[in-house]
Amino acid sequence: MSGTLSPAAPPRAEPRAWVVFCGDADLWWLRLLRPGFRHCFVTLNDGTHWITVDPLSPHLEVAVQPVAAGFDLVGWFAERGHAVVAAPVRRDLETPAPWGPLTCVEVTKRVLGLHDPWVLTPWQLYRRLLNPAPPIGAPEAPAASLACS
Repeated sequence: MSGTLSPAAPPRAEPRAWVVFCGDADLWWLRLLRPGFRHCFVTLNDGTHWITVDPLSPHLEVAVQPVAAGFDLVGWFAERGHAVVAAPVRRDLETPAPWGPLTCVEVTKRVLGLHDPWVLTPWQLYRRLLNPAPPIGAPEAPAASLACS
């Protein structure tokens, strides 16, 4: 038998993503950021699982959440006072993402495939997701790739 055979993976829906913005500031320097927008992380739903990617200062936490795929995790975050924004997931980019410091915003942008070097803070990311027009001089993405499911 050839070593190149592998079981066929079942077809999956493209992941749907939301960015969750938090106001907590355990680190003193986070208090310099806009209240309510001092940290952010991504939650994804692939139709089967809820996955969170939370870039914390001591480690990167990636977790499959112990809830059913139909559970309203987005609503659960919103009920707890977090701002939550639906975000497109782009996988059609071929150029490397611009360099940036490893922050919660940069990790979130990498998960989403958002290549905007001018988005540095959670508040800027929030504003960018609400107004997806690219910055001046940036190539415009095809409309179909920016649509959320």
